[in-house]
Amino acid sequence: MNPLLILQPPVLNALKGDKQKVPETGDGNGDGNGEVNENIGWLTETLTGWLSPITENMWLQALIVVGVAIVLAKVFDWLCTGTFKAFTSRTKTKADDAILKAMHSPVMNTAILIGLSVATRLLQFDSNVEVFTTRALTTIGLFIWATFFFRTSGILLRAASRNPSRYHAVQDSTFPLFNNLAKVLLFGMVVYMGISIWDFDAGGWLASAGIVGLAVGFAAQDTLSNLFAGVFILADRPYRVGDYIRLDSGERGKVAFIGLRSTRVVTRDDIEITVPNAVMGGAKIVNETGGPHVKGRIRIPVGAAYGSDVDQVIKELMAAVGDIDSKLVCKSPEPRVRMRAFGASSLDFELLAWIPDPELRGNTSHLLMRAVYLRFNAAGIEIPYSKHDLFIKEMPPSLEESIEEQS
Repeated sequence: MNPLLILQPPVLNALKGDKQKVPETGDGNGDGNGEVNENIGWLTETLTGWLSPITENMWLQALIVVGVAIVLAKVFDWLCTGTFKAFTSRTKTKADDAILKAMHSPVMNTAILIGLSVATRLLQFDSNVEVFTTRALTTIGLFIWATFFFRTSGILLRAASRNPSRYHAVQDSTFPLFNNLAKVLLFGMVVYMGISIWDFDAGGWLASAGIVGLAVGFAAQDTLSNLFAGVFILADRPYRVGDYIRLDSGERGKVAFIGLRSTRVVTRDDIEITVPNAVMGGAKIVNETGGPHVKGRIRIPVGAAYGSDVDQVIKELMAAVGDIDSKLVCKSPEPRVRMRAFGASSLDFELLAWIPDPELRGNTSHLLMRAVYLRFNAAGIEIPYSKHDLFIKEMPPSLEESIEEQS
């Protein structure tokens, strides 16, 4: 019999000594509860038949059953772990090896507990003693396997956090959250199963837990909204640590940290801005590092006076790109110049160039504008600026008198 069945509801009911018969179906077969109960009864009767020729002493029979269970537990553990070890040794991950190592104790202890349960039936105790003993053994088995699943959840989540490219939500920063959530869920299941084993009324416990959860939800509404927004940001990944983003409020900087409650952005002034994740989740964010590559395009608007040679303007703008460090401007895509509009006092051009990293935007723009200005001055191309002529239609009398007095 599979040792894992000791944790299943049919086996729990059978080990608790439930005497109710399960209604049979039309073909005469009972459901899982009846089958398991019959199997344990059949196992007890079979062992009694085998042990009767050896000894009629019930205590000695029970001792033999426990001894055989210990031996079988060791053999089963050796076969089980040995078989699975051949498969886990071929995988690249170490998580399956850790899980297999953690299975030794539960497998052996479960087989021993089954032997103790059968030995209890062989001793034919009073029904109350038998029920109490079997429930106690089942509770021990429950906690043994609960410990295994606690460890397994931690192993799996830790393995997932080490592979962020595949599991986006589980990272080093979110590992404590998912680890604690998994343990809370497992703890709730263990408590519920323990209550079921001892036939306590779980309705009151569940109602109390629901009321407490509702109160905590209202009290920590903002915290929970930031928490869930942080999980969604890590799962959806609109931006990552190291990306250059621009918020709809105007701030621009490099993402330094994405936590469960907030996101930290370091601006070009080396000022760290902490933004709650709930705000980040509802804001319009421009990710300058996103897209097919990290390259970004900068635009330098330039005005030339009317009457300027358009071809010469374009030539000087393209030559200005070559005057700065080639590491600041990408060769592919190539820089280009576009004539955009006939302005009020100038011909409007735009110099377009690609930079390898958004962090270089400010410095590259500065060097390009400087190079353009020097090139235009050397070529005699005028950069128009706003000019205003002032006409006085009529001089105020007081002003005329003051001028006459001064003259």
